[in-house]
Amino acid sequence: MSLSNFINIGERTNVTGSAKFRKLIKDSRYEEALTVARQQVEAGAQIIDVNMDEGMLDGVAAMDRFLKLVAAEPDISRVPVMVDSSKWEVIERGLKCLQGKAIVNSISLKEGEAPFFDHARKIMRYGAAVVVMAFDEKGQADTAARKIEICERSYRLLVDTLGFPPDDIIFDPNIFAVATGIEEHDNYAVDFINATRAIKERLPGARISGRVGA
Repeated sequence: MSLSNFINIGERTNVTGSAKFRKLIKDSRYEEALTVARQQVEAGAQIIDVNMDEGMLDGVAAMDRFLKLVAAEPDISRVPVMVDSSKWEVIERGLKCLQGKAIVNSISLKEGEAPFFDHARKIMRYGAAVVVMAFDEKGQADTAARKIEICERSYRLLVDTLGFPPDDIIFDPNIFAVATGIEEHDNYAVDFINATRAIKERLPGARISGRVGA
């Protein structure tokens, strides 16, 4: 892992982000799909994000098979894996396949505190880090104040109530489209920067994910 404050996450091992990877997985060409992961690492990715959320796939089985193959490839498995899914059963299967420190992408307060606590407790048991989205029961945060409010609430629930390690929390304060020419979008970039500054000041140990695609 790099000692830099900036960590580069490779997202080509994601069926929603790479047409090539999606086709290989859908065609059950898993060994060939490993080349996508290898290319990401060789290109400088310090973490690889693996996502199998596609309507025609058995996400649990696909995640299990691919991550077991990754584990057998030292040149790929030397970097951490971010297990990415909107389905908890897919995330948990991924965590069961991994050695070392994994990262869960993601949890949020969208469905309330009960599932948030349940998933966070399990993530702690697996020793993984977690991406926490700035999303609560009212919806996705779109202003600096809402981003800060949700992230601070999530942090207090995780750290103060559950004893979750602060260094294992990665907040995603939501980057929205900028420079669109639409007036209501004018403050999106400033809101993200201001929210990031406040999170770093108020929530010790927590990290930030910018999630900018390339």
